[in-house]
Amino acid sequence: MSFLADLLSTVFERRYRSALEPDLTGRSIEELCHDLLGSSGEVSGSVTARHILDRYAAMDEDGKQAFFSFLAQDLGLDPDAVRDALDAFEQDPSKSHYRAFTTASEPKRQELARRLNQIPGATAQLVQMRDDLLRYAKSRPELAPVDQDFQHLFASWFNRGFLVLRPINWESPAEVLEKIIAYEAVHAIGSWDDLRRRVQPSDRRCFAFFHPAMPNEPLIFVEVALTRGVPGSVQALLSDAREEISGVAADTAVFYSISNCQSGLAGISFGNSLIKQVAADLSRDLSGIETFVTLSPIPGLNDWLAETGLSVGEDTPAQRRAAAYYLLGAKRSDGSPRDPVARFHLGNGAHVHDVHARADLSPNGMAQSSGLMVNYLYDLTSIAQNHEGYAAERKVAASAQVQALAAEFEKTTQ
Repeated sequence: MSFLADLLSTVFERRYRSALEPDLTGRSIEELCHDLLGSSGEVSGSVTARHILDRYAAMDEDGKQAFFSFLAQDLGLDPDAVRDALDAFEQDPSKSHYRAFTTASEPKRQELARRLNQIPGATAQLVQMRDDLLRYAKSRPELAPVDQDFQHLFASWFNRGFLVLRPINWESPAEVLEKIIAYEAVHAIGSWDDLRRRVQPSDRRCFAFFHPAMPNEPLIFVEVALTRGVPGSVQALLSDAREEISGVAADTAVFYSISNCQSGLAGISFGNSLIKQVAADLSRDLSGIETFVTLSPIPGLNDWLAETGLSVGEDTPAQRRAAAYYLLGAKRSDGSPRDPVARFHLGNGAHVHDVHARADLSPNGMAQSSGLMVNYLYDLTSIAQNHEGYAAERKVAASAQVQALAAEFEKTTQ
């Protein structure tokens, strides 16, 4: 029924759009937004929504900034209306007063976004619109409430229940494979042959979340290596000369790259659900997999060392001790780990399993952490406990080995 509804909507939109065009072409985008908010007809509303999105897409930077100013200033909350509606509800908590209060307490721009999203293809355009908004909001704090409304809506629209997990392999559509190459954010994919080595062998897997409204746009994807034992080098993991094994011979699943694909969905968390779903699927399909672990970068290590005036040079044991202490002891003002990748995995319930020197010798790996990488272990029996400890007390779960390395570093720097 969803496909049929979309088809009929598109047919009606095309059929009636030309008839309504003269009434819309002379109106500003601000007037069109007010028209859409006041529209009660589905066909006319769809045509108006399409005009707004087309008009926005054709704008230059100044035009887009002016549009967001309009959303912030004209389609926000009316404090007086909110107070009046709340007073009326407190005096008479009837259904009509409750409806009036909820309507008054929601910015009009949220309803505008919902109405824009009723036409085919609008979801992707709204995600791109928020991408623009995030760029402008960096220097324009008055746009923060507009972004908060976008994020509020996207958190519902991109709820886990709407997402579809799909395996990515060499037989996947070329359009999707091209985007995997483009969106890879951790270990660059240099060519189609490089991509083939990541998705075709029997000991390699790739999975992505998709949304039905954006069927060929991955939202986030994870690359997985099936190995025997926990690896300590991404060069060895991705080497052309490595020995390929069958999936059934593996005992470890290594999440070595997780890439968010849509910058317009920043702040909408997919990674937690993705890792847990992939781990569950691999456990079901490959009974020999007993260990789920990452091989992750440590992006803030060198910056932290520079800021603290510490230097460990190229001494491998000293590097490992420094990395262990950084992951366990370097904190932000809220008590959470300074390292963003650590915050992500620890918040998901993983624990710091081991640190490795000379694990990523790429230019990026050397620049951010002098080649050090870390394994975060997803022990399915302790994920919930680790997550609760981190959420409640910012407790960093770590192996005895990593704790010992951190303690040695602290002792030598006192």
